[in-house]
Amino acid sequence: MPKLSILTHLAEEHGTPLFVVDHETLRRNYREFTRHLPRVHAYYAVKANPDPEIVRTLYKLGSSFDVASISEFRMVYENIKRLPAKERRDFIWDKIIYANPIKDKFALEELDAYKPLVTFDNREEIAKISRHAPHAGLGLRIRVPNTGSMVELSSKFGAAPGEAVDLIQVAADAGLVVEGLCFHVGSQCNNFENYVQALSISAAIMEETESRGFKMKLLDIGGGFPTRYDLSVKPFRELAEILNPELDRQFPKEIEIIAEPGRFLVATAATLVAEVIGKADRDGRRCYYINDGIYNTFSGILFDHCQYRVKSFKKGRKEISAVFGPTCDALDCVSQAEALPNLQIGDLVYTENIGAYSNASSTGFNGFPAAKVIHINL
Repeated sequence: MPKLSILTHLAEEHGTPLFVVDHETLRRNYREFTRHLPRVHAYYAVKANPDPEIVRTLYKLGSSFDVASISEFRMVYENIKRLPAKERRDFIWDKIIYANPIKDKFALEELDAYKPLVTFDNREEIAKISRHAPHAGLGLRIRVPNTGSMVELSSKFGAAPGEAVDLIQVAADAGLVVEGLCFHVGSQCNNFENYVQALSISAAIMEETESRGFKMKLLDIGGGFPTRYDLSVKPFRELAEILNPELDRQFPKEIEIIAEPGRFLVATAATLVAEVIGKADRDGRRCYYINDGIYNTFSGILFDHCQYRVKSFKKGRKEISAVFGPTCDALDCVSQAEALPNLQIGDLVYTENIGAYSNASSTGFNGFPAAKVIHINL
């Protein structure tokens, strides 16, 4: 996180609410990921934070991209095209995976010209891809355990392991090529056993597909890599120490391993600065109202099951207080229990580690605009 003096200076210059993205932290997170998982190529999950500057920074570091909509695809593609020629590498096939298992036909028709890598998990999707994107390569998304993850995904996506080989056969019969397997253990996965089980399931499926004459060349181990919001989250290196030997033991060197980190790369790279715009005492408790809330940067409280801490720049004896957002909606509650000193209207507060699934979901509800985004250390 930037020094508090830098945050207050930026707030004085640009006003609040202010969403400050520190690109040095972004680069540090990417390097940590690639250092601890040397065999795994990172495809940044754009949905975590689709800011073009973030995309450009990660691209320059060597990242590829996981997109889940045609709008995300266009944004990534157009922003990379704008880079100077000396900063661009070969693009599309090995730089983007369209990792949404369900796609509408218009997206597929637009993607087809790029011969993309797309995921699927059912027969209807095979038929759709065959009609509208016959030049696509396919990755079969399989269902794996999501136990203990903050956001569970297995109830919505993933083919049952027992039907995987049959689906690969159906795709082949439709004239399509399944390049490999994909899975996702759930977002903010603190149960590392999910990965171990998912790798074992994938290896078994690959062995069976090879016995049926289908050669896989890709394994996408998805996202879910946990961010250390607090010390209850185990360090990333501990997960890597589990993953690396399992990858080497179960998958030959010719199998390309990719992953879709999103939260891990951007969560700690952004800080929100907000202003106290109201103050009241209700039922014996201090209540503060700030100019950002769950309909904008704090949207992760609802959509991401994440609880953010609100901190004060001021020192002093703290008391448990409630913090509300600015909208005229009782749902707009940031926290019912924050330890804060006695704040005055006009004082600033800040929230760390709010870079993922936050301003990406800003709505502008009730006429309150999203926080202004400022990039530092570009």
